[in-house]
Amino acid sequence: MIFRRRVEIHTQHNGEVRAALEDDFHHFRVSIQHQHGTVTAVKGYAVRYPFTACPAAAKPLESLIGMSLSDIAHSVTRVTDSRHQCTHMLDLAGLAIAAAARSTLHRVYDITIAKRVAGRTAPQLLRDGQLALQWQTQGTLIESPALYAGVDLNHGMAGWAIKTLPPEEAEAALLLRRCTIISRGREFDLDAEQHARSTGLCFAQQPERAEHALRMKGSTQDFTGRGDQLCAGDRDWLAGLEDQIRPAT
Repeated sequence: MIFRRRVEIHTQHNGEVRAALEDDFHHFRVSIQHQHGTVTAVKGYAVRYPFTACPAAAKPLESLIGMSLSDIAHSVTRVTDSRHQCTHMLDLAGLAIAAAARSTLHRVYDITIAKRVAGRTAPQLLRDGQLALQWQTQGTLIESPALYAGVDLNHGMAGWAIKTLPPEEAEAALLLRRCTIISRGREFDLDAEQHARSTGLCFAQQPERAEHALRMKGSTQDFTGRGDQLCAGDRDWLAGLEDQIRPAT
């Protein structure tokens, strides 16, 4: 199987940016509004998600209100504690905010992670239909290309990328990093879990709610041969044609 994720970002004409994310395990939407270089509103929408607690993670996104627009998507982690957010909605909000800062009208990321063979795979990212990044990885280490060789996906990569790479390449690299890590979920029967693990790493996995964050069995999908269907149901919303979709609460 091939793990796939698509991220689509559209800027409206009213100071709003809408972004959607869909992959094998997740389907979320985030909209941000901004004025005079500042985030004025954030809404999260949970469409398909792994645990019953995930939709409630839309509320903590409001902690981003008041932050200055930044062309570094990862800047959202300086404003809020990512451990108390939905990882994927927070990532999506950061991408939307960065798009607003750069006045990007439309952007599409397509990521594919092939099944690992002896621990190796070749993560690939297309940006607006053009190949932007391709790695060779062994376990958690990037082996190539040369600029990335020796970088560990799990240790210090965010700081390295932001310091070393131009903002848009760092954005792509951290998106590809996220997908490379979570693609390992394809190697397990996730529906065997009864509820979220109490790791403290994200909103649903906080100790006070993990036991009550029940597994949404059957929520995993396989887009191996149908990558064109990713975010297909988001097109009207992204274009601003659907305005009455209730945010997750």
